[in-house]
Amino acid sequence: MKKYRNIYVAATSQHVGKTTSTLGLVSAYMNRGLNVGYCKPVGQKFLDLPNMRVDKDTILFSDLIKFELDPAMHSPVILGRGATTDYLDNPTAFRFEENINNASKKLEEAHDLTIYEGTGHPGVGSITGLSNAKVASMLDAGVIMIAEGGIGSTVDMLNMCNALFREHEVDIIGVIINKVRPEKMEKVRTYLEKWLSQQGIPLLGVIPYDETLAYPLVSTVTNAIKGTVLKYEENLGNKVQDILAGSLVDLKELKDFENLLLVASTRMVDRAIKKVKSFSSLKNITKSPLCGVVITGEGFLADEALEYIEKHKLPLIQTNFDTYGVTLKISRIEVKINRNTAWKVVRAIELIEENIDLDKILESSKLA
Repeated sequence: MKKYRNIYVAATSQHVGKTTSTLGLVSAYMNRGLNVGYCKPVGQKFLDLPNMRVDKDTILFSDLIKFELDPAMHSPVILGRGATTDYLDNPTAFRFEENINNASKKLEEAHDLTIYEGTGHPGVGSITGLSNAKVASMLDAGVIMIAEGGIGSTVDMLNMCNALFREHEVDIIGVIINKVRPEKMEKVRTYLEKWLSQQGIPLLGVIPYDETLAYPLVSTVTNAIKGTVLKYEENLGNKVQDILAGSLVDLKELKDFENLLLVASTRMVDRAIKKVKSFSSLKNITKSPLCGVVITGEGFLADEALEYIEKHKLPLIQTNFDTYGVTLKISRIEVKINRNTAWKVVRAIELIEENIDLDKILESSKLA
């Protein structure tokens, strides 16, 4: 059934949008009528489900493509905690390459096109002989490299990362530049295309930075601040677009007035909510602009504040961090796309379809 060579999505480093880009590519080609398979050949972060252990990204893709999870096929190797030292102690006990090759054979028999998602930067997995470059070579896959937007630093990273793939004689289909500030799109495109053409590598597209993909969930914030949920745990899936800290002195300067996480000491919450209610009244807003409330310090909430929280069913979280500590923790959150962020999935697909030369990828991957 295979009509196209395998595609391997790699990245210059972590957190540049590899999973998001893979998700967009898989969905875009499915929308064109292709039977697309997905595999995370080497995973690091996993989930234990009934009778199986799979990489967490595989679960996201199973929801999208609607395939029945088979760890041997979709998540053949997981390098969890202790796996690398266990391998070095007794490498003959592991059949990593065999597992990956078996998974690839099954996927290629069942699909027109199989897209493999790499792990971390190109060298990740090297300690077990499974760097991204080695795995892509094993799969006879063409590589799409994802790099974060910039010019000089991006070229430096691409040059270093591409060297490892060249060492394994892996063909690079092209490069996708992700998270580029909209006002710098044309400049970045012009100069990176110029440099890439000198290397004989196509620029497949430039994706603008979309801040909505960086919004965490209230649940993510709760974990980051080691918070205790006091009310409405069922609404921890609310997204956090911005933070209101302390006395809300900058309330009128906020770019948007929705999905705001209020962070305040217990004694300041009542005053803060009164300002929110007043400002909402001026704007004729009946729905609360808050997505949740984080309280710091000891004490009890005033009745009016508690009534507002209950009326709008806002998740209420208590933490031992102070307001500054909470804000700092949130700023350091690395937000990943997952099955609980449906709006991110939709937007990721849109960004790929709007900005990437999908035809060029297919043309270079077509089998003779």
